[in-house]
Amino acid sequence: MPQYDYDLFVIGAGSGGVRSARVAAQLGKRVGVAEESRPGGTCVVRGCVPKKFLVYGADYGAAIKDAKGFGWNVKDATFSWPVLRDAVQAEVTRLSGVYSNILDKNGADLFRERAEFVDKHTVRLTTSGREITAETILVAVGGRPWAPNLKGAEYAITSDDAFTLETLPERALIIGGGYIASEFAGIFAGLGVETIQAYRGPSLLKGFDDDVRAQVDVIQKNNGIELKFNVSPTEIKKTTGGLIVSFDDGSKIGTDLVFMATGRNPHTAGLGLEKAGVKTDKSGAVIVDEYSQSSVKNIYAVGDVTNRVNLTPVAIREGIAFVETRFKDNPTAYDHSDIASAVFTRPPVGVVGLSETQAREAYGDNITVYATSFKPMKNVLAGKDQKCFMKLITEGKKERVIGIHLVGDDSAEIIQALGICVKAGLTKADFDRTCAVHPTLAEEIVTLTART
Repeated sequence: MPQYDYDLFVIGAGSGGVRSARVAAQLGKRVGVAEESRPGGTCVVRGCVPKKFLVYGADYGAAIKDAKGFGWNVKDATFSWPVLRDAVQAEVTRLSGVYSNILDKNGADLFRERAEFVDKHTVRLTTSGREITAETILVAVGGRPWAPNLKGAEYAITSDDAFTLETLPERALIIGGGYIASEFAGIFAGLGVETIQAYRGPSLLKGFDDDVRAQVDVIQKNNGIELKFNVSPTEIKKTTGGLIVSFDDGSKIGTDLVFMATGRNPHTAGLGLEKAGVKTDKSGAVIVDEYSQSSVKNIYAVGDVTNRVNLTPVAIREGIAFVETRFKDNPTAYDHSDIASAVFTRPPVGVVGLSETQAREAYGDNITVYATSFKPMKNVLAGKDQKCFMKLITEGKKERVIGIHLVGDDSAEIIQALGICVKAGLTKADFDRTCAVHPTLAEEIVTLTART
């Protein structure tokens, strides 16, 4: 008889957990998976997938307005939040079912319950009380929104709540300056909500290239979003006329909805990691080595719960590397450098590699910066002032490309291909030898001149 119930037990059926479970099951391993919510994890259920649908919804509204400059007269156009909301949730339900079917078709057992550690080889399902043993346990529980514990915080929502609002508010106050805050501010504004975005810093998207940050500030303003910088909320009061938010500078803002987008933490509270001897950092993230192995030999962790690079495709790659390492005797460490990513503001941001500040810290004056800003063709007849921004950073005499930063229409699509170039170590000369595709927005990346 086997010593354990399963060869692998995965806690969390998000992208990283499901990929790990599926690949391990295909190797003939006995695999169990526990999920306290719906299969699919943050990305599918309450994150990037439904959010992108809402971005599309907001973009359609903008396109209707822009169409007039191209000869289209659209009369009596109206928007229905319930139609969009319900259509998005129907697709979320379908995709969640796909994740369940993936596990089932590959022979993995799915337990729709929360699992918590009893010891390093045992978990307890909290609803049924069943205890399950496994030779290897993978923690893939992701993260959850974090909000400051201020007076009246119960009147605010987080990103988990935003997708299923009963009604769309007339006024919304977004607290935060990161990608979630900036994306949802663009969504609400694009759907006709009077939107204010308040942030404790001097500019949005901390950690991004300074030029990108400046461009995104302009984007938000162009979308009709009022920006309020260098302030933090201190209290939320509910009144007969809505909500009133007080800030540390003495100002107050009246609104119908307060959306806290102030960060995310690993979802490890109450998981019982200490019973298994697993070490975590101050944020609750599972501390792992380059092979995703925790401080306990048979326990691994992938995805946002490790707080390395919190992106869905990264969790999937980490999951694949975990299976290679643990079950195929092929130690594999996923390379977290030069990962392309996007912020779905309207228009979006696309980034890969180092910012200019990071490049100067790493290479001093031995870098060259190429940049341009221009009005895309589509915006000319539409009568829009929004420009596109492109920046390319190189290092050394050979001018190896170490960073690319885009702000403008289709940036998220373009950066995927440019990520290959940076990962491959291509040079500015390689870009210069590439003929432009005209007329396109993307052609500018192969015609850039140095910033003086």
